[in-house]
Amino acid sequence: MSFLEHIGLRKGGLGREWIFLVLSVLVAFLVWVLTNLSKDYSGTVSVPVVAQCNIEGHGTESSNTVLVSARCRADGFRLVRENSRRERKVVKVRFDRADMRKLGPDTYGVIGGTKNSYTNQFFGDNVQLEAFITDTLRFVFPVENNKRVPVEVPHSVSFAPQYMQCGPLAVSPDTVTVYGDDAHLAAIEKVTTPRLDLDNVGESQHGVLRLNTPEGVRMSADRVSYELPVSRYVELQATLPVEVWNAPAGRQLQVYPATAKVILRCAFPLAKDPRDSFKIYIDWRDFSTSLTGRCAPRTLRLPAGVLEYRVEPEVFDCVEL
Repeated sequence: MSFLEHIGLRKGGLGREWIFLVLSVLVAFLVWVLTNLSKDYSGTVSVPVVAQCNIEGHGTESSNTVLVSARCRADGFRLVRENSRRERKVVKVRFDRADMRKLGPDTYGVIGGTKNSYTNQFFGDNVQLEAFITDTLRFVFPVENNKRVPVEVPHSVSFAPQYMQCGPLAVSPDTVTVYGDDAHLAAIEKVTTPRLDLDNVGESQHGVLRLNTPEGVRMSADRVSYELPVSRYVELQATLPVEVWNAPAGRQLQVYPATAKVILRCAFPLAKDPRDSFKIYIDWRDFSTSLTGRCAPRTLRLPAGVLEYRVEPEVFDCVEL
């Protein structure tokens, strides 16, 4: 049998063996590639970043993009993917206002180690930062038309027996910045929340309310917190003389009636009886400017613990002697 005839007999078997060999090499190569790419490597990662921040008087988003680069440790897949991209997707990162340092009229920067707290937003969760290559991140926030207006909370409150409001309704923030064109801003003097209705209140109240956003504008805040101080009270009564204060030398004023009934509402429990230091008086200056001689009484600063008071009668007849 000739050599050619021998090769011809073996042709079919050799073909299959070569195919199997090639496939085996390819599989081994893929396994090697996948195994190595799944390991962590150190490399440079760069991401274009647009900043978002609530800076009073400025737009909420930067007009420029900053390329943030850092030496990072990540798996090979991430590094190969980063290096193979022709165009990188812009990442929008929301910065805390306290981390933005003013560098110019419209320019604000994130400097030094402050950037470290935003690593995951820059590069994702599966990246370990080694060192930033980009030092200062400079963002430009254009000025926008704006005005500062107060926040108003329409409210109606009813209290449980022996409870009352012991201070003003506190709102935080109590003013907000409204952004928009001049036509919209001119019509806005305040912003409000939905009506707050509280019934049978027997303790201090607090919570968060959504702001009603006027049409055509945006605001520096969309919610406010509120706190309504409430206290249990006890009611005390006293009959006190009505004094005359600030009368010129040689002038006298007679007040009718000469005494008044005073009702005090005091925070419970009482540390001290406030009736010992409570005084009411008619100011001569009120009498001198009065057309009828009828004057409302005044009092000194309320003693500690007194939430409110009422005097009967509400006005007194005054006659110069």
